[in-house]
Amino acid sequence: MSRRWFRGILTVVLGVIFVLFLVELMNNQTTPVVTENYSTMLTMVRTGQVRSATLDPSTHVVQAVTTNGKKFQSVYAVGGSESLGNTLTADHVVVTYAPPQQTSIWLSLLSFLPFLLILVMLYLFFSQTQGGGNRVMQFGRSRARLNIDDHRRVSFADVAGVEEEKQELSEVVDFLRYPKKYLELGARIPKGVLLSGPPGTGKTLLARAVAGEAGVPFFSESGSDFVEMFVGVGASRVRDLFDQAKKSAPCIVFIDEIDAVGRMRGAGYGGGHDEREQTLNQLLVEMDGFGINEGIIIIAATNRPDVLDAALLRPGRFDRQIVVHAPDAKGRKAIVEVHTRDKPLDANIDLDVIAKRTAGFTGADLANLANEAALLAARSHHRKIQMEDFEEAAERVMAGPQKKTRVVSDRERRTVAFHESGHTLVGMLVPHGDPVHKVTIVPRGMAMGYTLPLPVEDRYLVTRSQLLDKVAMALGGRAAEDLVFGQISTGAQDDLEKSTKMVRQMITEYGMSDALGPMTFGQRNAAVFLGRDLTRERDYGEDVASAIDREVRDIVVEQYERAKHILSSHRAVLNRMAVLLLEKETLLAEELLAIVKPPGMLT
Repeated sequence: MSRRWFRGILTVVLGVIFVLFLVELMNNQTTPVVTENYSTMLTMVRTGQVRSATLDPSTHVVQAVTTNGKKFQSVYAVGGSESLGNTLTADHVVVTYAPPQQTSIWLSLLSFLPFLLILVMLYLFFSQTQGGGNRVMQFGRSRARLNIDDHRRVSFADVAGVEEEKQELSEVVDFLRYPKKYLELGARIPKGVLLSGPPGTGKTLLARAVAGEAGVPFFSESGSDFVEMFVGVGASRVRDLFDQAKKSAPCIVFIDEIDAVGRMRGAGYGGGHDEREQTLNQLLVEMDGFGINEGIIIIAATNRPDVLDAALLRPGRFDRQIVVHAPDAKGRKAIVEVHTRDKPLDANIDLDVIAKRTAGFTGADLANLANEAALLAARSHHRKIQMEDFEEAAERVMAGPQKKTRVVSDRERRTVAFHESGHTLVGMLVPHGDPVHKVTIVPRGMAMGYTLPLPVEDRYLVTRSQLLDKVAMALGGRAAEDLVFGQISTGAQDDLEKSTKMVRQMITEYGMSDALGPMTFGQRNAAVFLGRDLTRERDYGEDVASAIDREVRDIVVEQYERAKHILSSHRAVLNRMAVLLLEKETLLAEELLAIVKPPGMLT
């Protein structure tokens, strides 16, 4: 019988007892009766004012009724029932005797009800403090979850797009399976493996795959589970975690978001965070102290490796650090294959095209993409997932759902059409622009319309010319509004913000300014009150700051005029594209190429 079920039954029983007690109490309530003293009652009897009387020997109370129908009562002496009865009979009063009263069982429980309630309260209190293995005493126990379910094990076959990372971790798996092979050669497996990278790249999934491949117990806990408001609790939980792990060795201990407990010590005004720092100190000792933790491998994940304490990252603790990057086109295709292998796909689906159209997507994004495509197919009553389902899902992930019910005036639709046509045309005519896959004026998310360029290949290095072409394309929408309508709107706010930020990075971080030279301005510094949260400290004077601002303005204005010149040189193409966009609302790459037919690429 579970404790929760027992508590429910106990609550119902107590409720029934309480209701029955109230009913019995209400039934025993009588109308108040006037009480007279004994001598007054005898005087009324002698004067013939009393018609009948009822004597109760158990309570020594006489209930009397006067000749005019009024009732009163009086108390007589103990043992005087017989003499009082004779007196009343002599004065012609009808005398009756009440039968002995039996106490109600419910009223009897009244005396025990307070004790019963106290016992129930004590039981509930001790069930909270002692149930489940003494919860009060377990306040300092680890909250790690032990995963040993064979049916939910994850293997390397369930992880795609991170082949190099899996190869690094396969050595850990091999050691857990065959430790003797390494120990005979005097090799020591890394005690800790730190997985770092952007959110959603599959760090936690990789850790689960290591445990699944090795077939060993897998303890998982979040870094925030260690830290409490009471100093010393986190350190106690770290000790308990490693005690549990030693009993299950060989095993894997996985700490997710380790930056919650592993931040650099000594940060903050007036000292550090005592509880967090004591927890970190205990973790350092357990990982590599005087104690020996044979067969325990620590795998931790974070997307903020820059804020971790140096002692945590040194060899002997986290010997191996693996950066999990966002997948490339080949990896994205493999990830989509993993997430669609249990889904019915139509024959027209090309996973290579999906991989190219999802540049920058992480593993979590692609898992969401596959699920969104399945939902859209079900909504459209498709028996299999179609290619258009994936395309719509990708746009929903990137820009949000379509706002089909939004009412847009003809004037605003025309402005948006020329704005997006400006982006598209400039992007197609600059030398290093990415091919435009789609342009639409259908509102989606916060955007009134959008232009979707798709890179031909994944890029890891970007040249100055490519960045300038991106700035020109971003400013093409505002340039088109200015050229066609002679005025500008608020629709270019996001374009201006992105282009200005891009140009400032070119100058201050990449050294791509002819005026200021190959230098960087502003150094990365630690914000003390946040514990090594990176900011850029200004390490230059007012003259350089003014020069940076002038250079940013000059480059942005130069690219704006460049975009405007491209559009004015191809005004007829711009008009034709905008008109067709107003008619169809969405244009794809083939239709755009048929409209533009560029005579040559402009510089």
